[in-house]
Amino acid sequence: MIDQQRLLRTFISLVQIDSPSGDEAAIAQDLEGRFRGLGMSVKRDELNNLVAKLPGEGPAVLLAAHMDTVMPGRGIKPVVKDGVVCSDGTTVLGADDKAGITVILEVLKTIVERRLPHPPLEIVITVQEELGLVGAKGLDKTGLQAQMGISLDTGGPPGTIVVSAPTQDSLQAVIHGKAAHAGSAPEKGTNAILVAAEALCEMPLGRIDLETTANIGIIKGGTARNVVPDRVEMLGEARSLQLSKLQEQTAKMVNALQGAAGRHGATAEITVERAYDGYALDESNAVVRGLANACRVVGVEPTFVPSGGGSDANIFNAHGMQVVNLGVGMDDVHTTDEHVAVADMVAAAEILLSFVSTLSSQASSARLD
Repeated sequence: MIDQQRLLRTFISLVQIDSPSGDEAAIAQDLEGRFRGLGMSVKRDELNNLVAKLPGEGPAVLLAAHMDTVMPGRGIKPVVKDGVVCSDGTTVLGADDKAGITVILEVLKTIVERRLPHPPLEIVITVQEELGLVGAKGLDKTGLQAQMGISLDTGGPPGTIVVSAPTQDSLQAVIHGKAAHAGSAPEKGTNAILVAAEALCEMPLGRIDLETTANIGIIKGGTARNVVPDRVEMLGEARSLQLSKLQEQTAKMVNALQGAAGRHGATAEITVERAYDGYALDESNAVVRGLANACRVVGVEPTFVPSGGGSDANIFNAHGMQVVNLGVGMDDVHTTDEHVAVADMVAAAEILLSFVSTLSSQASSARLD
């Protein structure tokens, strides 16, 4: 029932609308028009998050994606070759996450045109996901009725179901040393860059274990080559699927900074914030089980995987919903090599349509009983 050519046209149209994080007004307006054209009610908040609803029978279901893309993401020129869509190589493609939006739109069009039975569908398309799930965090969720849902914001072959995602701590540290002339009186200064370097050497970073990672991504400091730097700012993070491991890793990073600062008579001003909470849903969970069954109905064997990254699904789960991520085939995201196979988007749409159709059938059976 999925119209492959229409799906491709929708995707090509969406990726050509510039929507880098924080500049989503144009695509929000475009999507609002598409949802209204399907007879859906639509609300757009001050951030440009969209919530569209399609009435139906039974328990409501959330379908989620995000509309923003990373840079370089302006002037995207999609190229289709051998059933795979990529950019011209100068920008990202924007399949993250316009592939997810495309899948949702194609499922909605199929339902509306064919008048297929379905549960109430609540569509949430967020902004600024790439900046730290900003849109999902700021979204007013009080109007949502869904207790379960599917987020279309991950890669992997058809049938990929992300059943767990990490908790993340964001770390900001400012090391305060003492300025001095580097040529005439370096001994009078306290080199904040040296303190930072020692701390970095002591921190476990990168892949800590199968469930835990850590990174220092930004270091800024110094004013001139002949001045002992008195201030360095460091931004980093730690993630883990296990909260106890995250706490241990974050403590090691903090202790390394404090220890290095103490040895040199510097000070370390450290702020740790919980960026988002993780989630874990096992294969017996209703939404996981239902999605797995939907995969098998369309001839796809489901694969249950953990994720090393956060997504809007983390925010929805923290709100009390049960939401998993379904793979839509996007690959090499956040690079100019990003690409997605049309067949994978079609398969994701078939799985999603099977999922909502099955829920509708179950609701009808329950009424008859």
